[in-house]
Amino acid sequence: QVQLVESGGGSVQAGGSLRLSCASSRSIGTINTMGWYRQAPGKQRDLVATITTGGNTNYADSVKGRFTISKDNAKNTVDLQMDSLKPGDTAVYYCYARLYITSYWGQGTQVTVSS
Repeated sequence: QVQLVESGGGSVQAGGSLRLSCASSRSIGTINTMGWYRQAPGKQRDLVATITTGGNTNYADSVKGRFTISKDNAKNTVDLQMDSLKPGDTAVYYCYARLYITSYWGQGTQVTVSS
């Protein structure tokens, strides 16, 4: 079992920055992959960024160069630094963890970017 709690969402103007953080109840060094997904109203949940136990990262094309995913094994947290935010980044952001074949999700945190 993995429990995930997100923090750091909010409202910002276009061009601004936000940092999301996800705290895991389980040591993230034992979790295969962690990351962030987002879901805008009326749309499907899409991948934003992931990071593996080995530190390999993967980003959606739409956020490459603007978002950075990182993890802190000592704190059991995974962060998403979001810079140069655009109105199109507005969504509920969900923390994700994959442990073997099971996926876990956080409750989500709202990010709103105004023009």
